[in-house]
Order: sequence, then structure tokens, then C-alpha cells
Amino acid sequence: LDGLASPFAIIIYVVSTVMVLFSKPYMIAKITLQFEERANSQKQLIGGGTMIESSSLKNYVNNQIGAYFALFLVMAMGMLGTVLATNLIEFYVFFEVMLIPAFFMIAFWGYEAKRRVALLFFFWTHVGAVILLLGFLAIGLNAGSFNFADIKEHGIPQNILALAAVGIIIGLGVKMAAFVVHIWLPHVYRAAPTPLNALSSGAMLGVGAYGFFRLLIMLLPGEYSHFALFLNLWGLATMMYGGIMALVQDDIRKLFAYSSISQMGYIIFGIGSASALGLSGAEMMFVSHSLGKVLLFMMVGAIVLQVGTRSITKMGGLAGKMPITAVCAMIGALTIMGVPPTSGFMAEWTMFYGVLQTAIQQGSTIRMIAFGLGLVATVITMAYVLWMIKRVFFGKLPENLENTKEANWYVTGPMMVLAGFTVVIGIYPDIFFNQIVPFMKGLVGV
Repeated sequence: LDGLASPFAIIIYVVSTVMVLFSKPYMIAKITLQFEERANSQKQLIGGGTMIESSSLKNYVNNQIGAYFALFLVMAMGMLGTVLATNLIEFYVFFEVMLIPAFFMIAFWGYEAKRRVALLFFFWTHVGAVILLLGFLAIGLNAGSFNFADIKEHGIPQNILALAAVGIIIGLGVKMAAFVVHIWLPHVYRAAPTPLNALSSGAMLGVGAYGFFRLLIMLLPGEYSHFALFLNLWGLATMMYGGIMALVQDDIRKLFAYSSISQMGYIIFGIGSASALGLSGAEMMFVSHSLGKVLLFMMVGAIVLQVGTRSITKMGGLAGKMPITAVCAMIGALTIMGVPPTSGFMAEWTMFYGVLQTAIQQGSTIRMIAFGLGLVATVITMAYVLWMIKRVFFGKLPENLENTKEANWYVTGPMMVLAGFTVVIGIYPDIFFNQIVPFMKGLVGV
């Protein structure tokens, strides 16, 4: 594995493992509720009935949980396969393998309008995948090979290169829910089960960032130089839009949906820097976002299990009732905001330094303005994260939440492990930077 693939593969593996442990109690509760709702509906239809048999419930839960974990692991395999691919065909096959299980998980175990949302997810992500495939075909057929090592930009006509680059940018932009092609993501995160949201936000969206590095910057460096400023501005627009929309959300999962859009904007912003430090910071932003956002979605899962609501206005004072969840959530929040000693600090610092470096070297007024507005986006990020933490964990505890208890160890244990991991990386960022920075310097010819 090179310095690009290693951090992505490690984070996908860590996040997938932690979410397997977290998923069991959450999904058992979700599937049990689903069984009871179906049983009650059937009783109403026949005008009566007997009590739910424990054996029927046990069989139903066992069958459903087995199917869930099978799909979950296939999805994780798809993400790892995409990162480890050595040619365009492998990349596309595993890219599709990653997407299909998510469709079934939303349709089977989602919340309101789950089948409609599953179709929305399927449509948008596969439109992006088809556009990406067209870009792959344009490259592979004209280069005479689909292997990454054999593809040389100078052997492909310029007009084909431009079309292929546009296809890759649009296809991966859809995957990362960048501004304009983000429409599907808020609906999906509101309807999907929380463990899927965590895996999707923490790892699956980031696979799109890996695609930008591997497919655009490495395979088509000339086209990347042409589109770098556009990517910088597109990332800025995504950062600002996601952050502003997150500020006005009451549904905590929808808030984190827009937060994920904003965080993907940070990564695209760094990718557009065209500097070794900016690119290094962008990849480190993936690491930071994955750890922080998975922690926050695990917090959401714990609250849904213990409180039964996703409305921020119906919460408050939960730090006294759920102290472990509160501490882990605050570590996740600090990570997203880029505050030391979490991994987010060095990621944002390095990325913004790289963006500023390019703006100064090129003497670009547009890039300098983008840098300044990017700093404004970080203030917006701090605003919605701190607002959420204050409303959920501090203030007056509603009377109906007086009997709330901390989630069990199956839920809080994985949260503590991940919280510790992000602090360790924040203190020792060279764990990843020692691999990332030399690779990015070689990539841009420094």
C-alpha cells in the first residue's frame, strides 16, 4: 500500500470494526420495534389476536440481524476493495459493491418513507457511477489499458482527456454529495438506520475523495491542474452551504447530514489547492472527519435508544444522565471543529496552510478570497456544532427525560475506543503524516 491508500484503508477498517460492535444493540432494538409494529398491524387487520410469541420474535430478530450484518460486511468489503484496486475495472466493480448494500439496508431497516428514499439513493448514486464509468471507458479505451500503472496522459487525445476528467469530477462529486449534486444525502441520512449513517458519512463518502486523488490527480495530472481552481471554489461553496444549512436544523440526523456535506467541502477545498501540504491536509481531513463524524452519529444512536427522539428542541441537560456519551460527543465535536488535541486540528491547519501557500505563490486574488471565506466556513462549523452540544447536553433537563439512563457498554464501549483513537492521532499526527506528506510531495513534484 502506498501513502495514499494506507490511511484510507486503515480508517475504513477501524470504522467498520467499531460500527459492527455498535450496530448489534442498536439494530436489535430497531428490528424488535419493527416486529412489534408489524404484529400490531396484523392484529388490527384480523380484529384481535394473541400476544407476540417470544420464539417468533427471536427467530425474526436472528434472521434480520444476520441479513443486516451480511450487507454491512459486503459494503465494508466494497469500500476496501475500491481503495485497494489496481485498475479502473476493479475500482468500478468495488465502487458498485459498496453502493448496493446501502440501498437494501435503507429499504429494509430505514425510517419514514424508507423505500422512496432508498430509490432516491439508488438513482443519484448510480447516475454518478454511470458518469464515472463513461470517464473510465474514455480513458481505458484510448490508453489501451485499464491498469493504473499503464495509463499515460500524453497518449490520449486532449478532448478525450477533458471529457474523462469532467466525468470523473461529476461522478465523484455526486458520491461526496458536493454542492448542487448533494440533494440525495439529507433525505438518506434522515431515513437510514444510524449505523449506516455512521459508516456512510465516516467512510463511504470519503471513498469519493480517494477517487479524486487516485483517478484525477495521479492519472490525469494535466487535467487536474486545469480544474484545480474550480475544485477549490466548489469545495468552498460546499463548505459554506452545508454549514449554513446545518445551523437551521432541528432533526439531529439531518443536522449531521448537512455537516457531512460541509466536511466533504473541506476535503474538496484542499484537493483544489494543488500543493503538497494542501493535499496532505485534505487526506488528513478524511481521517479526522471519519473519526469525528462516526463518534457523533454513535452519539445520535445512543440518544435515540435512550431518549427516543431526534428533535434537538426536545432535549437538554443530558450530560448529567449520559456522561460517557456526552464526553465522547464533545471529543467528536472538537474533532469536527478542528480543535486540539484532536486529529482535526492538524488536518485543518495543514490544509489551510497549503491553500494559502498556493494563493501566495500564484498571486491569485481569487484563491486568496477563497482562503478567507474558508476561514469563515470554520466559524460556521463551530457555531452549529457548539449550538448542538449546548442544546442536547446542557441547559434544563425536560421533565419527560428525568429517568433517562446511560446507554449500555455495547454502545458506549466502541464510542470510548474511537474517542481515544482520535485524541491519540491528534497528539501524534505523524502516525499518518509520515505516510501522507512524502507521497503528496512526490505527487506534485516537490
